[in-house]
Amino acid sequence: MMDKPICNSSKEIFDYLYLTLRESKREKFKVLFMNAKNQILEEKTFSEGTVDSSVVYPREIILASLQHHASSLIFVHNHPSGDPSPSESDKQITKELVFSAQVMQIKVLDHIIIGNNCYFSFADEGLIEEYELLFHATRNNF
Repeated sequence: MMDKPICNSSKEIFDYLYLTLRESKREKFKVLFMNAKNQILEEKTFSEGTVDSSVVYPREIILASLQHHASSLIFVHNHPSGDPSPSESDKQITKELVFSAQVMQIKVLDHIIIGNNCYFSFADEGLIEEYELLFHATRNNF
């Protein structure tokens, strides 16, 4: 446990993964499985797509989360174009992942999009919290 990195900010995650993602000509979608102390238990690439998209299946990520006994998750993918602005597809998959994780009582800490020496953090922009609130509002209607 002592050598597992502890991550407390989007900048730390950016610094941790920037070098491995910056030169990729294809989108790669990674998941960091975290314990309750924000230590990385495992890092896994779930998808390697095209220059502007990758396919992500929430069911596979939740299954892996349970197998790793993760308390929380951080999603990271790159935009080969260099612009880290999230697409509508990025927003939709993030919302689906937050909803899926909420059902299983797993916390989504962030989704970070890495661009050319810059990044976008869904948590820093308040979107993770917004999706959690939307999940609970939707759930209360049933």
